Amino acid sequence: MDTTGQYLLGFGIRPSFQRIAIMRYLNHNRTHPTADEIFEVLRKQIPTLSKTTVYNTLKLFVEHGAATYIGIDEKNARFDGHTAPHAHFRCKSCGEIIDLEMDIEKFLPKNFRGKIEDVQFYLKGTCENCNKRG
Repeated sequence: MDTTGQYLLGFGIRPSFQRIAIMRYLNHNRTHPTADEIFEVLRKQIPTLSKTTVYNTLKLFVEHGAATYIGIDEKNARFDGHTAPHAHFRCKSCGEIIDLEMDIEKFLPKNFRGKIEDVQFYLKGTCENCNKRG
């Protein structure tokens, strides 16, 4: 079994051909794609792939922690295969979503005795390229 299959097993997800292809796409395309974008690309390689399979697989990945749902785009659900703590920046001009490595722990509450299971840290503004143009 390849490393992507092993990765999925580590999250308790049974690897199938389609699941491996979707996870590979997420890991190799750090564009924070939508389910539709993933479907459009992968259906060329996997003609039997359905949109329902992509949606259900992404839901499974998020539920098991293998991928992250990103709600930074008001119009589209986006997904990220990079699950280590990091922030996201969305350019209001071009729409690009960029990973930002940050010390997110600095922003977590002090003396909190509960269990934090998910942190979503979003920043919005104008990216460097759009800033130069504008």
